[in-house]
Amino acid sequence: MRIRSLGVIDDAVVELSPGFTAVTGETGAGKTMVVTSLGLLLGGRADPALVRIGAKSAVVEGRIAVPADASAAVRAEEAGAELDDGALLISRTVSAEGRSRAHLGGRSVPVGLLSELADDLVAVHGQTDQQGLLKLTRQRQALDRYAGDAIGVPLAKYSAAYRRLRTVVAELDEITTRARERAQEADLLRFGLDEIAAVEPRPDEDTELAAEAERLGHAEALASAATAAHTALAGNPEDPEGVDATTLVAGAHRALEAVRAHDPALSALAERLGEIAILLGDVSGELAGYADDLDADPLRLAAVEERRAALTQLTRKYGTAGEGIAAVLDWAAKGAARLTELDSDDDRIGELTAERDALRAELGQFAQALTDARSEAAARFGAAVTEELASLAMPHARVTIDLRQSDDPEGVEVNGRTVAYGPYGADEVELLLAPHPGAPPRPIAKGASGGELSRVMLAVEVVFAGTDPVPTYLFDEVDAGVGGKAAVEIGRRLAKLAKSAQVVVVTHLPQVAAFADRQLLVEKTNDGSVTSSGVKVLEGEDRIRELSRMLAGQEDSQTARAHAEELLATARADA
Repeated sequence: MRIRSLGVIDDAVVELSPGFTAVTGETGAGKTMVVTSLGLLLGGRADPALVRIGAKSAVVEGRIAVPADASAAVRAEEAGAELDDGALLISRTVSAEGRSRAHLGGRSVPVGLLSELADDLVAVHGQTDQQGLLKLTRQRQALDRYAGDAIGVPLAKYSAAYRRLRTVVAELDEITTRARERAQEADLLRFGLDEIAAVEPRPDEDTELAAEAERLGHAEALASAATAAHTALAGNPEDPEGVDATTLVAGAHRALEAVRAHDPALSALAERLGEIAILLGDVSGELAGYADDLDADPLRLAAVEERRAALTQLTRKYGTAGEGIAAVLDWAAKGAARLTELDSDDDRIGELTAERDALRAELGQFAQALTDARSEAAARFGAAVTEELASLAMPHARVTIDLRQSDDPEGVEVNGRTVAYGPYGADEVELLLAPHPGAPPRPIAKGASGGELSRVMLAVEVVFAGTDPVPTYLFDEVDAGVGGKAAVEIGRRLAKLAKSAQVVVVTHLPQVAAFADRQLLVEKTNDGSVTSSGVKVLEGEDRIRELSRMLAGQEDSQTARAHAEELLATARADA
């Protein structure tokens, strides 16, 4: 990782090797910034307070080696990122104003994508994670994660049934609690549908009636115009001497017909005059029929206007402006469907009640399967963590898991009892610790000291490493509150874990650092910043001096030096 302008770090490069890397340094030197930097690369919250005073932004860049077929690599490529020689290049920028940008494999990506990849890349554990382990929900999650598919498969079935049951119960409650409102809605719908049915509107009837009313209201003018037009085309029988269009066109056609054989151009004009004569005859006939059929009955006009008024009243009440009777008919169709739904409430209540009871019985079966799977996994998990604690200087400690349910008359049946249930089953899971023989098992929140809690946390993580491994584990002073032999055993156990994964530990304990394959020292310059030369790999004499400082606070103490050499020798002998 390269870290720039983050906290006390001005510009530094941190190279994390395979195996076990210990990060040490004096208090306030910036060791925790290594954890913070990795957290930013993995989608952690961007706090503008992290930006170094005087800098515009903080930048963290990382190169993480991943197999091409790893889920993290596949997800990154789906987002458009490219692997660089088998590694993912990740960068995160945090501005002093609080803005944050993320890049993955050369592409700008949402910060949320980095969070998605985090679980497959690095497991980060610190003091806050220890406190999180005290929560019962985290303890249940730990057990479920340990059990894998043995719990994951029935939990998926349970979750699907649980969601459906929630939906059914919500609908049932809505129908029963709103019975009065739904009855009032049904009455209003019936009134409106009866009113529309009494008028019996037809599609487009309002448009048709408007046209008829316009025609009837101007019947005399229309008849007069049609008669005059017919006379102009066909002549007046009472005026034999009158000239009409049909006669004139017919004469013109005869004149051309007589000579059309002598000129093709004139022949074409004769044909067109013939067509005009036919068209005039058709129009003349239609005008005569129109004038004969035109009804100027005032009683029909009154009936049309009355019908239009009835349709207009429906439109005002059940339609929308500009849509006319079509909107009324649409309201009626939807209202009828809704009324059918409301009228079928009694039937629906019966159906939902039956489905609720069936789902609750099915949920009880799934909850029973979850309880059985968790009981089996709890025994294995407790034994595995207990075994790990034996190698962490707690040889007589015993970890068990209390799996219990709470009675609830409205719950589901598990082990012959009706118990409360939730989205993850009916079980309450709690880790219990008996630190020594004769001590009663107590919740780890009450029965574990700070140092014991650190070791329980480490033991749990080591157990996870065997069932759901990630390539890298980062521990931020999880050895707090531990010293002496326990610290040596923690270092030894971390070294063992590092044989199957990359392990990075930020520590203040020389007993832990001595077991590291590589030790990095974070130190400030005289101006209080950490520069590129402020993070260095310790080897040989430098490492002995740092371990001496961690032991006695003095690099040149001969006693501390002897102890440091002894620690290194012990660690190398174990390796």
